[in-house]
Amino acid sequence: MLRPTLFALAVWLLATVASHAAQPAHPDVDGFVPMFNGRDLSGWVNVNCAPETWSMVNGTVICTGKPIGALRTERQYENFIIEVEWRHLESGGNSGVFIWGSPINAPGVPFLRGIEVQALDHGYAVAYERRTGKKSESFTTHGDVFPIHGATMIPLGRTNGRRSFPSEDRSKPSPEWNHYRIVANNGSIRLHVNGKEVSGGDDCNYRKGYLALESEGAPVEFRNMRIKELPSTGAAANVTAPLDPGWRSLFNGLDLRGWQSNASTAYTWSVVGEKIQQTTPAAGASATPVPLWHATEFGDAEFIVDFQPGKAADGATPPEGAILVRGRSGQGHLVALQPSGARFTRFTITVQGRTVRVQRDGAPDQVTSLPAGVGARGQFGLQPTTGGGVFMNLHAREL
Repeated sequence: MLRPTLFALAVWLLATVASHAAQPAHPDVDGFVPMFNGRDLSGWVNVNCAPETWSMVNGTVICTGKPIGALRTERQYENFIIEVEWRHLESGGNSGVFIWGSPINAPGVPFLRGIEVQALDHGYAVAYERRTGKKSESFTTHGDVFPIHGATMIPLGRTNGRRSFPSEDRSKPSPEWNHYRIVANNGSIRLHVNGKEVSGGDDCNYRKGYLALESEGAPVEFRNMRIKELPSTGAAANVTAPLDPGWRSLFNGLDLRGWQSNASTAYTWSVVGEKIQQTTPAAGASATPVPLWHATEFGDAEFIVDFQPGKAADGATPPEGAILVRGRSGQGHLVALQPSGARFTRFTITVQGRTVRVQRDGAPDQVTSLPAGVGARGQFGLQPTTGGGVFMNLHAREL
């Protein structure tokens, strides 16, 4: 049994160790702090991937590459210098570092909106040449920098008008490690590959936002990622990414974990390419549409849904989609999704009290009321339709 003085000393030591462990890392002599603690993914958000897509092993961030998606920071950054080492574990692997990204995926794609600093293995170019018989003029494997999915940038140096191509070929093939130094300041980006500046861009929009690592099909690793923040230059609201209000992904892009449906119906659900699609019965077949329900119950909540309709006849209006809210015992309130066209349309559905608001691509809100009998809480569901269609980028937040 410990004596009182020894017991008190032991308690003090444990408290001191815990206190130091909880404190953020101090800058090193160059002003950098690590972006990962070396033990887990604290401080980062799995935006739209499966739980096993991202992990930390012996101080290295491990990414399986499946599904396509992102791991982003919990908070936004404006001006900074990042250093990171990366390597692909398969020839032709594709990945990247997102700068000034959005909190969730851009509409209709599994990627964030932002500036991508590409990390692409040489095998990708080799495969392209074998397939086409010529070198690509649209990409390189040595550190392209370019805006994606709504972001904008004026590319520097050699360019195709959109991408900044590197001035030198400096990256190493799989499984060797590469070093990136990314200087991002006042809307400008400069990329250094293995010790030398090679590419970049100016007048970026966004120029303040989230930082992210990309999963894009093949296993990739990152290590020794550190950041030095630079003084703010006052990024205006119109060039700043939206703040995350607390979105939670309902779909992992890989399979239907967390979802429930009746498999006995002719209407079935499957995952193809980070999308949930329905199988529609053959013409003349008799079947009752059975929804796909998420296991979580929600009260007042807001939902993001990207929907693409099935193919419509020439000149015909694209078929509607539908979701269900406040579901219970296989029933829920049906909310129609009227797409803007044949491509993906993003819908924001807000359920608060007895009011349901549907916002589509900047159009005026459609407002309805929950009918009597619909409870205060319930499940969120996808409703199959005779016209078919696919869903992706499903996010929710409690209000």
